Amino acid sequence: MAKKKATTAANKKPHKVDQPKTTAQQLAALIKSARDIMRKDKGLNGDLDRLPLLTWIMFLKFLDDREKLDEARAGIGGTKYKAAIEAPYRWRDWAAEKDGITGDALIAFVNQEEATLPNGKRGAGLLAYLRGLRAMGRDRRREVIATAFDGITNRMISGYLMRDVVNLINGIHFDSTEEIHVLARLYESMLREMRDAAGDSGEFYTPRPVIQFMVAVTNPQLGEVVLDPACGTGGFLAEAFTHLEKQCTTVQDRKLLQDKSIRGGEAKPLPYMLSQLNLLLHGLDAPAIEYGNSLAVKLTELGDRDRVDVILTNPPFGGEEEAGIRNNFPADKQTSETALLFLQLIMRKLRRPGAGGPHGGRAAIVVPNGTLFGDGVCARIKEELLKEFNLHTIVRLPNGVFSPYTAIPTNLLFFDRSGPTKDVWYYELPLPEGRRSYTKTKPLQFEEFTHCIKWFQLKRRRESDHAWRVSVDDVLEYDETGTLISCNLDLKNPHSAEALEHLPPLQLANDILAKERRIMEIMEEIKAELAGASR
Repeated sequence: MAKKKATTAANKKPHKVDQPKTTAQQLAALIKSARDIMRKDKGLNGDLDRLPLLTWIMFLKFLDDREKLDEARAGIGGTKYKAAIEAPYRWRDWAAEKDGITGDALIAFVNQEEATLPNGKRGAGLLAYLRGLRAMGRDRRREVIATAFDGITNRMISGYLMRDVVNLINGIHFDSTEEIHVLARLYESMLREMRDAAGDSGEFYTPRPVIQFMVAVTNPQLGEVVLDPACGTGGFLAEAFTHLEKQCTTVQDRKLLQDKSIRGGEAKPLPYMLSQLNLLLHGLDAPAIEYGNSLAVKLTELGDRDRVDVILTNPPFGGEEEAGIRNNFPADKQTSETALLFLQLIMRKLRRPGAGGPHGGRAAIVVPNGTLFGDGVCARIKEELLKEFNLHTIVRLPNGVFSPYTAIPTNLLFFDRSGPTKDVWYYELPLPEGRRSYTKTKPLQFEEFTHCIKWFQLKRRRESDHAWRVSVDDVLEYDETGTLISCNLDLKNPHSAEALEHLPPLQLANDILAKERRIMEIMEEIKAELAGASR
């Protein structure tokens, strides 16, 4: 009889109280109501204050919902569960009751280093407790939470308004897969709004269509390790996770995806927390995001164990790194320009052929125009890229893709470790007909990459009005002693109207004849195929 009971218990699913399903419209309305309440608080100045506050409140609700499920599973399995957050700091202890701690008492509990707790005892305040958590053995949950709350402060003044916000967030059920998926999409829209509010500080957001395109053509495969060393809010990693999740068919696949596939790094506390919640909402149980500057490691100390299969990133550009960071790089390639340092780091962290497949690791990164035409140290870094890596494709983005946050023209570099570069293919993404630039209200759409994706994946690429090929010998220029003079990758589309206007008449005529001959060759190929098919 005892054996039968044990079997029944083993097959029993974790108990879960059925919650009424919240629709997308209801969730959106809930988030809007919470933000409207925060607008009434005099301590919050704009979305750059409101959205981080909303993020860490949702973060705590998310953790508690997940811990309840884990506790139930542990109980069924007969094992003892060790909570990451203990009473009275769990959401259920201070936030779940509608008429719970409020007013000045709530603000004191949240803000102060030492405060009166919801159970009436004295102890560390909520944020102080969370920042002080330490890892337990191999369980890094506490360390992740402490890092996420490092530097987080509460600027909300009214504890009554905070209670109203907490009560609203309590209506989100993070144990419901459907609600999490809906909230993930809502959260992405909030991150876009944060970029809007950030202005010049919005370097940690990349337009979603650009991210989708880069992930699609780089095509990470299950079993590969994907890295973003400057992950910001986690957009590339969330998209890569979704891409890999579609490839999972077994429990082992999902374990591989959860445990070993996604890595990141972020140096700023706010984007670090945003990325944590973003990835949690997308389904990654324990995001492996390192907190700190990814450049703070000596390049020569990176070995095979540090290398990965795929790197997708938009490293910060325009910034300057201190001398201590610059000294981590070779003497002839030291620079204060952050983007160039990240380019070197990415090159170093790609797996070699054999360890990472026949072509080795591969990367897709966003760079400003200055990286393409820069000389001096920049030229030497590009020379190494071309001689030791295969820079097979540069996609030139139209004006305004990052507008109005920066007017700097941007490009996407795609390279791998399959060998030195022979030719660089360029693809100039055209603006929609009748448009001169993208704007905040009319941004780039993923569908505009459709033709580029098809061209990108061709086994035999062909030149077109938007695509052209350049030999590496035309890019690298040396003097008679073999010293590098320049490495200019900022090459204009030779098929553009602007380029044609500046061609000598004889060259223009020759180019037209060459195109006509190529058209005739294609027509002959088609004719031969049709004749063969009719036999």
